[in-house]
Amino acid sequence: MPSLGIASDLVLIVVAAFVGGVIAHRLRLPLLIGYVLAGVVVGPHTAGPTVVAVGDIEKLAEIGVALLLFALGLEISLKDLHPVRWIAFLGGPIQILATGAFGYALGTRVLGLGVTDAIWFGAMISLSSTMVVLRTIAGGGVLGTLSSRVMIGLLIIQDLAVVPMLIALPELDHLERAAGRVGLAVLQASAFLALMIFAGTRVIPAVLKKIIGWNSRELFLVAVVAPGVGVGYGTHLFGLSFAFGAFVAGLVMSESELSHQALGNIVPLRDVFGLLFFCSVGMLFDPRFLLDHAPRIAVVVACVVAGKIVIFGLLCRAFGYGNMAPWVVGFGLSQIGEFSFLLARAGLQGGSISKDLYSLMLTATVLSLLISPALSAAAGPAYRLWRRIRPQAEPLLTITLPRKELSDHVIVAGAGRTGRVIAAMLRDAHIPYVAIELEYAEAMRLRSEGHPVIWGDAGNPVILEAANVAGARLLVIAFPDPAGARVAVVEGRGANPKMRIVARAAYGDHVRELRDLGVDEAVQPESEAGLAMVRKALEEFGLKGEEIAGRMTTARAQLYDSPRE
Repeated sequence: MPSLGIASDLVLIVVAAFVGGVIAHRLRLPLLIGYVLAGVVVGPHTAGPTVVAVGDIEKLAEIGVALLLFALGLEISLKDLHPVRWIAFLGGPIQILATGAFGYALGTRVLGLGVTDAIWFGAMISLSSTMVVLRTIAGGGVLGTLSSRVMIGLLIIQDLAVVPMLIALPELDHLERAAGRVGLAVLQASAFLALMIFAGTRVIPAVLKKIIGWNSRELFLVAVVAPGVGVGYGTHLFGLSFAFGAFVAGLVMSESELSHQALGNIVPLRDVFGLLFFCSVGMLFDPRFLLDHAPRIAVVVACVVAGKIVIFGLLCRAFGYGNMAPWVVGFGLSQIGEFSFLLARAGLQGGSISKDLYSLMLTATVLSLLISPALSAAAGPAYRLWRRIRPQAEPLLTITLPRKELSDHVIVAGAGRTGRVIAAMLRDAHIPYVAIELEYAEAMRLRSEGHPVIWGDAGNPVILEAANVAGARLLVIAFPDPAGARVAVVEGRGANPKMRIVARAAYGDHVRELRDLGVDEAVQPESEAGLAMVRKALEEFGLKGEEIAGRMTTARAQLYDSPRE
């Protein structure tokens, strides 16, 4: 039977990704793990059905990454990154240099690498995966948390650093010659960012508004996709990363009032092209090399992951981020990034690194990407274990509490959009309450509005004690961070077993997890929004109050399974 060329490869990849995704879903693993394993199965290094045009698939995957990062950029606001600008612009370069030095020491003293190979090794492990990290935090519904903003700020600096690395590393013997080229690259990057900010905030939204007036959904979709891939290609011409340019385009466009509509249109493309990228990563994995060098690879992955957790954690602490943030950032950014593939390929083609180091980095990177979601999920348990070993007694930096002793009150953990509504309604109903907010700016905003608020981590026993958790009637956990919610539930339940707890669930399975921890009622915002819309639809078609209430009760029971005993 004649081959369909790359079409046959795409069919094979999509089918394999579907099977891998189903298996991952059944095992309650992130879908990206299923996609990576599907890539291993159909890759050139394993038996069975094999993708022929691997190079062409990798090129398509680059476009897929651009669309994925463009969509993720649309979900993030530049204003959200303002509070983390210092750790990004100052801490980012410090982290790259510290991780590079750690990699150099690991390479020379443990792996027996030469000086040049060790420098390249340090540079490659200093990068984390923008793609995997953003997908992980977006899938967990925690894009708006302080920790996620810190990670995004650091990832942007890492991505910008790739270009100077590509220029300077091949010229290690002639660094004075590379200095001018690095300076030129910095100027080019600055010019591009300035141009992108102007175009993304003025030109592109104006064009999109014009197209909306034509009432053509198809043309609007094309108009949304074009900036993502077009700006990505522009950054490629500037000497920057294709995917990074697309991410910046989405980030700048997120300030437009059209960002939500644009995101809604591009989501299907994002999800389809996402599997191409993760499958292409899996196709690079050679199980035979892993088997032949298993001890060495295990040492590299273990040391790199542990070292980056420590470096990122200490960096966060040095810039004033306490409680759980250093753990979330450290575990979340502990993998080796996909741009390490780019560095490794450039080093091998230029004869700067050995084939053995190239294969080692390729395998170690794929493995670290594969375990990254599990590492991110481990941040909460690791934080709780550390707290048992070394209990914290951090001072309360900002407290605005009622003069009378709080008793039989509500504790609102998280003063974001959801928490602010809860606090306002409790105040209007004259119900005693106190809010706990980890992000300083949000806490100060709540304080300026006259709400009683404590600035701190709702999972910290000292903070909960200040809120008189022992005398509280109800704890409402309104923030979207699943790991932080688990800690707050455990600490709150331990301090007051009789207190009722209502918690926000980030996703469907999180409801069951929260109930197992002792939550009396878990609320999934997207599900509740759907129920509210259905209620309006039923009212429109003439159903009466009692019948609607009965249908709502049945639907809610189906969504949330059976209540906790």
